[in-house]
Amino acid sequence: MKSAVIGVGRMGRRHIQVVRQLGWDVVGVFDVSRESLKLAQEEQTVPTELLYDDLSRLFAEAKPECVIISTTADSHCELTCLAAERGAKFILVEKPMAVSLAECDRMIEACRAAGAKLAVNHQMRFMPQYTETKRLLISEAFGTFASMTVVAGNFGFSMNGTHYLEAFRYLADEPVTEVTAWFSTERVSNPRGPHFQDRAGTLRAMTASGKRLCMEIGADQGYGLHLVFASRNGMITVDEITGEMLSVVRKAEHREMPTTRIALPADRTQSKIGLLGVIDTTASVLNALVLDTDSVYGEDGRGVVEVMVAAYQSAESGNVPVQVGPGLNRDRTFPWA
Repeated sequence: MKSAVIGVGRMGRRHIQVVRQLGWDVVGVFDVSRESLKLAQEEQTVPTELLYDDLSRLFAEAKPECVIISTTADSHCELTCLAAERGAKFILVEKPMAVSLAECDRMIEACRAAGAKLAVNHQMRFMPQYTETKRLLISEAFGTFASMTVVAGNFGFSMNGTHYLEAFRYLADEPVTEVTAWFSTERVSNPRGPHFQDRAGTLRAMTASGKRLCMEIGADQGYGLHLVFASRNGMITVDEITGEMLSVVRKAEHREMPTTRIALPADRTQSKIGLLGVIDTTASVLNALVLDTDSVYGEDGRGVVEVMVAAYQSAESGNVPVQVGPGLNRDRTFPWA
């Protein structure tokens, strides 16, 4: 597979590793920064002839079948549409997918018109802390999945929180329909530049059937990343920093008792999850895109952006619940990186 990477900052250089891990050919890397190109050449031993600072020349000479876009979010739409128009058949774009719903729609339509497949690099469904959790939650022992809670340090809703929005959709098997959000007054600093802004705070999202996601990532929280998954009969806790996992589920003879009986005898299992790195999980996203098997497609990435737009509207309107759907502002542009 002839592959090109557009944007070779820290994440882009990892994408070069991903392409090579898959056994594909890196036929070109692009960046407007000569310093970034030099780092890609030195760190990833990219030959000089594969370094491009002219996109038109890259597409004309390299003719990539797969294009990975790892620039900041404000250029995702333009670059995705260009890649589709210039013949790429597979396009992977970093998260968040875009900075407005209108841009998401343009990207999806451009890829559809060109016959290109589009995915967004949300990797959670390929990580064992989610695949194993989902296996347990849908089992007869645990019963119906009810809620997911994320308590973490100040990692930003768009920078990292978007991953957990997609993870929740994967676990719930249905989209979010309502969002309520409370933002911290402080903006989250971003190393990509002062013109990028993110928010911290609290978010509560619900699906049509009543499954719930709660995210507590306030600006006054400076350490940790814990997940709690609750179901009819049990609870699973994961420390994403250490990989420690604890599952607790009612013993079989007590599973028909009311939910008010919260301290009935239970089976407890402690384990250590092998936390996969970004290289392996991104390779899984790309491979699934090419094979068309359970990837995170453009429509899925748009769904994450839609929840984010609803969260901003809620936080700015007195923390009222906001419905996710056609009533949201498609054209508002957000300063996400």
